[in-house]
Amino acid sequence: MTTTPAAGLGHDPGTFREDWLEGLADAYARTVRRVPDAYGVVGRHAPRPGKVAVVIGGGSGHYPAFAGLVGPGLADAAAVGDVFASPSAEQVYRTARAADGGAGVLFSYGNYAGDVMHFGLAARRLAAEGVDVRTVLVTDDVASGPPPVEGQEIDPSRDRRGVAGDFFVFKVAGAAAERGDDLAGVARAAEHANAMTRTFGAAFAGCTLPGAGEPLFTVDAGTTELGMGIHGEPGLRTTRHLTAAELADELVDNLLQELPEPPAGNDGRVAVLLNGLGRTKYEEMFVVYRQVNRRLRAAGLRPHRPEVGEFVTSFDMAGVSLSVMVLDDELAALYDAPCDTPAFRSLPGDHADADDLRPAASVPDAAASTATPRPAPSAADLPATAALQAALDLIAANEDELGRLDAVAGDGDHGIGIVRGLRAAVGAARAAEPGPAASPRSAGAALLAAGLALADASGGASGALYGTLLAETGAVLAKADVHSTALFADAAEAAQRAVSELGGARVGDKTMLDALEPFRAELRARAGEPLPGAWKAAAQSATRAASATADLTPGRGRAARMGPLGHGHPDPGAVSLSLLLTAVAAYLNG
Repeated sequence: MTTTPAAGLGHDPGTFREDWLEGLADAYARTVRRVPDAYGVVGRHAPRPGKVAVVIGGGSGHYPAFAGLVGPGLADAAAVGDVFASPSAEQVYRTARAADGGAGVLFSYGNYAGDVMHFGLAARRLAAEGVDVRTVLVTDDVASGPPPVEGQEIDPSRDRRGVAGDFFVFKVAGAAAERGDDLAGVARAAEHANAMTRTFGAAFAGCTLPGAGEPLFTVDAGTTELGMGIHGEPGLRTTRHLTAAELADELVDNLLQELPEPPAGNDGRVAVLLNGLGRTKYEEMFVVYRQVNRRLRAAGLRPHRPEVGEFVTSFDMAGVSLSVMVLDDELAALYDAPCDTPAFRSLPGDHADADDLRPAASVPDAAASTATPRPAPSAADLPATAALQAALDLIAANEDELGRLDAVAGDGDHGIGIVRGLRAAVGAARAAEPGPAASPRSAGAALLAAGLALADASGGASGALYGTLLAETGAVLAKADVHSTALFADAAEAAQRAVSELGGARVGDKTMLDALEPFRAELRARAGEPLPGAWKAAAQSATRAASATADLTPGRGRAARMGPLGHGHPDPGAVSLSLLLTAVAAYLNG
């Protein structure tokens, strides 16, 4: 998961709240407007006479919570505090007044001491003026304490805090108010949603506040903080850095044991929200959700209209949280009801379960995986497969260094891509190299299949070039019945021509060709010698040439546009090719 610190824009912390609220109101004037003389927004649809006003709020730094969730069908208004701070009672009061339609006000917000006090003071003032007010605290974070005791009043200093489960509670309350429920009914629906909602989160890095030079809080490099709160509150425990699948398992495991008993008629339905905390990329969250979905289904649960995105963030914190709300018919209907806010829209009829929309044949088995399998070395492998396996082993051992070299003037994915491609290549070669006896023809067929598989799995320019190199080599070998160094020299020349034509590069442009050409030349010069020794000498020439590319300036591709930035660093493509050729030499001389 992403942990690299994010560089933020420069902000004046003294005006940050005013500036971002004004920008939000400008951008989404069709939906919200500023509350006069207050740090808050009210929906264009509000106030509506006779309708309960749902007013939410909390500190800045959590967008879309809270101002981004204001609009028809969700909240009527949101009061906004400074960064990670509650809005004052005065701001809450003015915001509620702007939204009040005469049917009462429901306050709902996360269970934090400052929010409880300021919203509570505002509620007292409104009540003194004859406005009926109810409050529903959100207490979904299972990592922050034991569950509230039924029948006891929530204690903000002791009981669970509210995190991403806010969204479910706000959505249900807004829908209940939209359908015309009275204040008691809206409060009852919101309380029921809160009682059915649980959240567990994890963080990989802290966040930096506007105008600050250092992070507000940090997570040690190479670790994951399980249960950390959205203001940096300590979690349950610290563990090593987790893979996406391991993280998904932790999230699900910590929620399953906490989920409330399903109500009658539930049939396993749960609303699911995988929430990004600010820095984690959507593609990464989808990888996590893939495993979350499998685990929930394996536990007999049916994700109903799952959401993956940012709903309650913590500036640029790296991490995710998982929220689950156990549904009954009423909660499902309220959750499905349409709404229109700056950050979230739900259209009428947009509520089918994933199972209703997905062809049955495409629903993956809980244990299935479409990822490229990691091939297991086998003593029975024939030459092409065994040589590729040796190359995979050596390049995988140098994956991080290849990524580092690529990041100098590229995107840093060369090591990852080539390793992924070689894994696919080994699998394809193993399937295509039949029989107990090896021959140039069978090796050629295996390399041809390996090249196609590598290009498909690796992608990018490097994948295409490596795939071409293997496929062209295989095409030459597949036409002959005799092993010889001269035959492999012919194959190397065919591969060099094809790679040069495809990539448009020449020797000296700081590409893999700068290692391939000396390999080809040395192999041709030794065409009359036994293959193991000739290949070893040619691979050594490629290695020296790859190292010498540090003195070259890129002439092709993205690196060429970076000018002299890559000078002093060898080309990652040339280095990876020299590693591949060296590994094959070790296999041949083994």
